[in-house]
Amino acid sequence: MNHFFRYFVVGGFSLLVLSCGTAGDKAQAETVTERVENVKVSPLKTLQIDREINVSTTLEGYETVNIAPSVTGNIEHIYVEVGARVNAGDLLVRMDQNQLTTTKLTLANLSHDFERVKALSETGTVSQQAYDQAKLAYEQTRESVDFLSANTFVKAPIRGVISAKNYEDGELYSGTPILTLTQTHQLKALVSIPESYVPFIKAGMTLEVTSDIYPDVRFPALIEMVYPTIDASTHTFQAKLKIPNGDNRLRPGMYARTSIKVGEVNAIMVPYQAVLKLTGSNERYVFVVKNDSAKRVRISLGKRVDDMVEVFSEELAIGDQLVTVGQARLVEGVKLNIVK
Repeated sequence: MNHFFRYFVVGGFSLLVLSCGTAGDKAQAETVTERVENVKVSPLKTLQIDREINVSTTLEGYETVNIAPSVTGNIEHIYVEVGARVNAGDLLVRMDQNQLTTTKLTLANLSHDFERVKALSETGTVSQQAYDQAKLAYEQTRESVDFLSANTFVKAPIRGVISAKNYEDGELYSGTPILTLTQTHQLKALVSIPESYVPFIKAGMTLEVTSDIYPDVRFPALIEMVYPTIDASTHTFQAKLKIPNGDNRLRPGMYARTSIKVGEVNAIMVPYQAVLKLTGSNERYVFVVKNDSAKRVRISLGKRVDDMVEVFSEELAIGDQLVTVGQARLVEGVKLNIVK
């Protein structure tokens, strides 16, 4: 009897909670449906604006090369110090020459042997196999001499400035780059651009770069490359800028800003006050009128002009009635009374 009573009480309580929950949800839905909010609206329309993207970035040397020979041994002499400006082909480092000297002697001997076999081959007194073997040994050793020469007398592959030096004369080279050479007469920078501007950004576009260090100077730049993919986490894509820097006023590592002008466009502009922000996130949205009710539309923001802001959304169309007053009280589906 007691067991039956407990089962009845627990089961009854569950039914009571379930019925209360269902009734509560229904009441809430009926409340939203029955509510009527007074709002003011204005039709969505386009305005012609000069579209401009303002982004910040950090400057980098256009090209950076680590001077790291492919042979190990003692460093006989380093010809440059940090800050030295060098041209392509300038001698930077001289490594231990023993291996190069030995290989040069071997090449000289093989050169004499090959010339002798070559002469005998022309008279038909040696086999083709002997000739081929002598030629192969000579050519392989000659390539070794070229390789060792380049890695013993190490020259600058590009024009630039020495930005790091990790060894001194006489130290044993262990694989860490001896020097770092950075190109500074031209710089590069990567800028992140919102995905909504994909149709407007093209390689070859010109722009200007500014730095707080030179507030009154505008440095010309060029969009050299537009990366083909979008970052799914930030919804941005990257463009690579090329910045001439012949006077070396700009330095790698400097903070810089740029504005990319993409021309005049017809943009959907709305009052900035009509845009709402979801608490705890960067999501922005507006309300429009749909069947006399409020419809919540997620948007992305573009350029701001005075008290108007450009918005992007596939759910918006020209002529939609945008709620401009009273939107803060709205929820999805609430009935609207449009007042003048």
